[in-house]
Amino acid sequence: MSVIQKIKEIEDEMARTQKNKATSGHLGMLKAKLAKLRRELLEPSKGGGGGGGDGFDVNKVGDARVGFVGFPSVGKSTLLTKLTGTFSEAASYEFTTLTCVPGIVRYRGAKIQMLDLPGIIEGAKDGKGRGRQVISTARTCNLILIVLDCLKPLTHKKLIEHELEGFGIRLNKKPPNITFKRKDKGGIAFTSAVQGSGKLDLDAVKAVCAEYKVHNADIHLGEDYDVDDLVDVIEGSRVYVPAIYVVNKIDQITLEELEVMDKLPHYCPVCAYHEWNLDGLVEMCWEYLDLVRVYTKPKGKLPDFNEPVVLHRANASIEGFCNKIHKTMLKQLKYAHVWGSSVKHRPQKVGKDHGLQDEDIVQIVKKI
Repeated sequence: MSVIQKIKEIEDEMARTQKNKATSGHLGMLKAKLAKLRRELLEPSKGGGGGGGDGFDVNKVGDARVGFVGFPSVGKSTLLTKLTGTFSEAASYEFTTLTCVPGIVRYRGAKIQMLDLPGIIEGAKDGKGRGRQVISTARTCNLILIVLDCLKPLTHKKLIEHELEGFGIRLNKKPPNITFKRKDKGGIAFTSAVQGSGKLDLDAVKAVCAEYKVHNADIHLGEDYDVDDLVDVIEGSRVYVPAIYVVNKIDQITLEELEVMDKLPHYCPVCAYHEWNLDGLVEMCWEYLDLVRVYTKPKGKLPDFNEPVVLHRANASIEGFCNKIHKTMLKQLKYAHVWGSSVKHRPQKVGKDHGLQDEDIVQIVKKI
């Protein structure tokens, strides 16, 4: 019996089971089984030498990576061509793009790599079409642009979200505040910061842990989470990526429809063919990527404002800055002088753990 059939059976059983306190343990076990089977699909069997698809191992270039995901013929290639000047073949039939086409946008001193991925079809997470390679490339992106056709956006949006969720990509979500520690003995200790009865109870937690053969662990919930979040934490192979829904071909709808669309969260209406609102899209990408630009200042010279060192907000410290320039630099670091909004004095002497803000100026002082 194939993995896909097993997944189908579990999904059917979940649909048949009523949701209440008594069945929460059983449903938790089924969800954990489902996550394990999905992982098997993602990591194909070790045996057999079959060659991987060509054109998908794209080198990471630039400071951030943005991937276009969408169904065939929604205008991904046209969008890439207009934004980056890289020619990606576009035609009015489906599946024009067959491999991954990279392009680069320079914006505010940062180089942003954009990837035009082939169209995904329904069932990509089960290995149909080029789906597996497309979505595993999407996992490495810092931001995903889900390109939708404005004439049929909601049906497509649901399908693509479902495919990406099945691959362990969580869109516009923060990692759950759940502490999970394995231990040698003592059973399952489950505590929660939520007063009263939350979405998870001890039976459901025990059922999920038993499915993963974890019999002794400390689990603490920082907020109210459901079984899916617990499974995500135990699996550990989840990526949390911001996403923007790019609604293309807006020249084909009325102004009233456009106004409704504009109020939805994470949406950006564009028309790639007429080049409408492309600057708005790039600005929105910048906002979602949350990058920090840091300028370098050699001793006795003016700062170099042309080539900033671009860091991700989570990594924006003197340590991250040194590692981005060269991996041996941190060993030579004595201290750093910083000018900008992250310090009170100009300049201020700081150590390697100092957090940097956008457009700070840094001068590194090395050990002699």
